[in-house]
Amino acid sequence: MLQSYFILLFLCISSALAQQSDENCETLPFQLHLIKEEYDELGRLQRTCDGEVTVNKCEGFCNSQVQPSVITPTGFLKECYCCRESYLKDTLVTLSHCYDPDGIRLMTSELATMDLRLKEPAECKCFKCGDFSR
Repeated sequence: MLQSYFILLFLCISSALAQQSDENCETLPFQLHLIKEEYDELGRLQRTCDGEVTVNKCEGFCNSQVQPSVITPTGFLKECYCCRESYLKDTLVTLSHCYDPDGIRLMTSELATMDLRLKEPAECKCFKCGDFSR
């Protein structure tokens, strides 16, 4: 009896570890082209800045399953998991190409670059799809 209990326990642990290792949700760098326009208090365009910035994104796959069910209206019980951010961090990025309203590049003033604060994923994990309560 004790031996069969340990075998069952081993199989359960092995199955759980195998399911975890199938998941591949990770934080990856992503290059993004940003364009930001800045206007004065009267709504007139002051400058347009752009640049290539590298930020983090969540990418990968998570274990999901569909199994028959006599309880659910559709006849199937769905357990879907999605790769999403578990924590966001503030990041400061600099757009280094700024232009006046006529399209002339600004080179010498404090208007030649623009700093932006973005939120990006610091960590990604598998979460139940559609669960926005966290």
